[in-house]
Amino acid sequence: MASPQQEPKPGDLIEIFRLGYEHWALYIGDGYVIHLAPQDGYPAASSPSAFSVPGSIAVVKQDLLKDVLEGCNYRVNNRLDRRYKPLPVGVIISSAKELVGQKMKYSIVSRNCEHFVTKLRYGRSHCQQVGNAAAEVGAVAMIAAAVAGCSLAIVKYQK
Repeated sequence: MASPQQEPKPGDLIEIFRLGYEHWALYIGDGYVIHLAPQDGYPAASSPSAFSVPGSIAVVKQDLLKDVLEGCNYRVNNRLDRRYKPLPVGVIISSAKELVGQKMKYSIVSRNCEHFVTKLRYGRSHCQQVGNAAAEVGAVAMIAAAVAGCSLAIVKYQK
């Protein structure tokens, strides 16, 4: 369900590839998207932590996709269509437009831009990105523990 640089249709989820993370938006037609953004502008494409401060406030914005891209690549990514039935396009678009200008709490873990757009498309929040990041951190922690364990065993053996 994910296609690089595919021409989006109204109601499609847009995954934007930033350095270190993905930003998500909902395509509403005529080149426009609705997305969560910091109150003072877009997250910088070169700064993966620019919009992940705990307790942040986000604002729902309607912008041209080309402006939100900031030179980054994107793809249409409706990968959850196999798991959840999308709401009717008219409902998705009208719900999104009603939220434009509203401020919302933002959390990298539970209230991020991917949660926001999946809630609009499917009626439920979902974020694969957070799960993937947690798995990567867990894998790194397991490797570090294994290295530490081996190092301790070698030190004990040498004594």
